[in-house]
Amino acid sequence: MYVLNRVIAGAAVALSLGGTVTAEEFRISTPTPPPHIFTRTANHMAEALAASEQEDTLAVFPVNQLGNVPTVLSLLQSGALELAIVPVGDLANRDPAFLGWFLPFQFEDLAEAGAASQSAPAREMLDRLERQGLVGLGYVFPGQRHVLSTDAIAGIEDLDELKIRAFPNDIFSAWWREVGAAPTALPLPEIMPSLVTGVIDAVDVDLDIVMGLRMFEQAPNLVMTNHMSFPGAILASGQWWSGLTAEQQANIEAIVADSTTWALATQIETEAALPGVLEENGAIVTTLDTEELRSAGAAVTEAFLDRDPLIRTFYEANQ
Repeated sequence: MYVLNRVIAGAAVALSLGGTVTAEEFRISTPTPPPHIFTRTANHMAEALAASEQEDTLAVFPVNQLGNVPTVLSLLQSGALELAIVPVGDLANRDPAFLGWFLPFQFEDLAEAGAASQSAPAREMLDRLERQGLVGLGYVFPGQRHVLSTDAIAGIEDLDELKIRAFPNDIFSAWWREVGAAPTALPLPEIMPSLVTGVIDAVDVDLDIVMGLRMFEQAPNLVMTNHMSFPGAILASGQWWSGLTAEQQANIEAIVADSTTWALATQIETEAALPGVLEENGAIVTTLDTEELRSAGAAVTEAFLDRDPLIRTFYEANQ
């Protein structure tokens, strides 16, 4: 775990009016292991804060060390935690507008998804979190979604009745049912044991987590389907944020902007290299992109496009 030392926590800085401001150590939670871009982005933010003129520091807690995502969201809402990076899929369970990110085949690559994060509708999604006591600061992208399986998948017919771990969200389940698979919603820590015991045959996954958890050792077949984007959101506690000075807020916003730009560029490069790295480690990498898959994606898009007016606005803004 990357944690900045508390060397300046409790230090006082004299003000021109004779008062003091005590430096604070803030915390940020991520659900992913240290090699994953969510956690690397949090570390990048921590380093940037340490290098800034602010006296505050940031401690990074990866792998749900402060609780699972629902717990972390509750901590943010209560003001007991300052910052977190959470999958947007979890936010879509609270606000259907975020389903707009998961319309199948909406983005051909990570660069397109990253560009969409700068659109006005993407920003509006984050702004809507204020009603939940959260402040949305930006998006982080681990990469496009693919399929990792225990047995080879050569065509869409091999997806029939495939027991696949899908993110616990309606649109992911709808997508996999549309292509004939049998989706199972499992939390991240249960994926590897479920592959070992045969509870699932495959995982809907990004390449970063495949490498970070070495999933290929249990499920060696990586099928590049590129079927969805899967952003995370950098969130702040509304209670905590409102107690910051304007200078502190501006500093953190600048750090987030820099960190998300860095993360996108880093991940575009990483995603291009990871298939080769995985092959070197024994994974069998193939590609599946058929008209049947695209047609299934169009059906799911049609079913979800009007779940919330902002979904269609987002979709049309990024075509």
